[in-house]
Amino acid sequence: MAKKASMRERYAQMTRGLEWEPTYVSQKEVFPHTDFEGIKIHDWDAWEDPFRLTVEAYHKYQSEKDKRLYAVIDSFAQGSGHLQVTDARYFNAVRMFLQGVTPLEYQAYRNFGYLARHLNGAGARIACLYQCIDELRHNQTQTHAVSQFNKYYDHLQDANVMHDRVWYLSVPKSFFDDGVSAGPFEFMLAISFSFEYFLTNLLFVPFMSGASFNGDLSTMTFGFSAQSDESRHMTLGLEVIKFILEQDEDNVPIIQDWVDKWFWRGYRLLTIVALMQDYFLPRKGMSWKESFELYLEQQMLEGLFPDLEYYGIRPPRHVDQAIVEKEYLSHQAHWIFYQFAFAGAYNTTVPFEDEQEWFSKQYPETWDKYYAPAYAKAKEMQNEGKRFFNAGLPMLCQVCQIPMGFTEVGDPGTQAIRFSHYEGERYNTCSDGCKWIFDREPWKYRQAWLPVHQIYQGNCGGATVPEVLEWYGINTSENGEYFDTSDAKNWAQWHEPANVS
Repeated sequence: MAKKASMRERYAQMTRGLEWEPTYVSQKEVFPHTDFEGIKIHDWDAWEDPFRLTVEAYHKYQSEKDKRLYAVIDSFAQGSGHLQVTDARYFNAVRMFLQGVTPLEYQAYRNFGYLARHLNGAGARIACLYQCIDELRHNQTQTHAVSQFNKYYDHLQDANVMHDRVWYLSVPKSFFDDGVSAGPFEFMLAISFSFEYFLTNLLFVPFMSGASFNGDLSTMTFGFSAQSDESRHMTLGLEVIKFILEQDEDNVPIIQDWVDKWFWRGYRLLTIVALMQDYFLPRKGMSWKESFELYLEQQMLEGLFPDLEYYGIRPPRHVDQAIVEKEYLSHQAHWIFYQFAFAGAYNTTVPFEDEQEWFSKQYPETWDKYYAPAYAKAKEMQNEGKRFFNAGLPMLCQVCQIPMGFTEVGDPGTQAIRFSHYEGERYNTCSDGCKWIFDREPWKYRQAWLPVHQIYQGNCGGATVPEVLEWYGINTSENGEYFDTSDAKNWAQWHEPANVS
């Protein structure tokens, strides 16, 4: 190698330059998984790797970022940063992120590692290798950044166990289980394009900005440290779809089908993000509706899809319904979580008066008419010592696994329910999008691990609520009504004015 090779030359020589053609086994034996989905690839060398780094340069770059990140985390912890956030309700957002999102980083790490071995092209394998390491790093930095809060607040322990067991966490878990059980191209389309490119800004940018706005510099720092990696992942997502589309015209209908499916799967997953953003951040910044309009409608539908039209790709099926639902998605999600807070690793309460005024301004078409009266009644019951909890077990959507709390599109007063029949059994879904997904692959979604069904079948620790919550790993003194928790009582005590004589 030339002593003064440019960075681009070093990248080429130290990555693709190490590729070789197998001679004693066939390509099919070495790469057995890349043809059963029907995707046709004629030239793997056409893959453009968005990382363009040697392994040495990658590790040096990430190491420097980690030094800065951990310096901020240590400084924030030493300054008792947990007392600087808006109030203890904020940690529900941290819990939801740690339990719902951080384990997904580990799932992504595992499957991108698998693809780094099993894709035919050297450029594609290198890209998956770097993303694999990125995802593992994100899992570790997110865990470290919030671990300091675990000393003072509950439900930040055993996030991985909860991710596998707790009812609402089956929503993100089922999303990734669906992806990793698909073929390699569908997985990349699902994660790299539909999630990382199409939807990730709706997760990371508003939530991390909200963390900063609520005084949590530790979470904000890991978020923005990860965001530079996410930018590369977004570039990879765009490269994936363009690479496949340019290889063969026969790939177009397969890709369109996957875009339709994974948009709706990702959108339903982000219901939890809408809830976190509007309700779990005590100090409000950008609403879910504003984020949806900026990052999905303006940047994606008006910016990305006109370019993809050149390849024959149209906007996702059912996106028009998602646009209508931006007016009430977060409210319907929180009403579900409010009712079932006794069975979750979080706590809820009726939104404060200033928050309700903010909702009224942000959602003028729906808040005052549909949701303010519900919370007024809930507040009245709470004042009478009858805090409202729903003691029943909800019906779940067979695809997204969210309780059936959504309504007909454009009609927030009428509950939506769809159903399909497959081999003599009825399967319920929450929307046209989830029904369409079920009907594409009923043999797959009939196997869904639905938490409510598992409780009825005796697979969740027992038949009573205390037994199930113990199996979940939930401390029942910290969930339910926020003002009854140790979090609220400790927060008030820690912020009492000191008596100085």
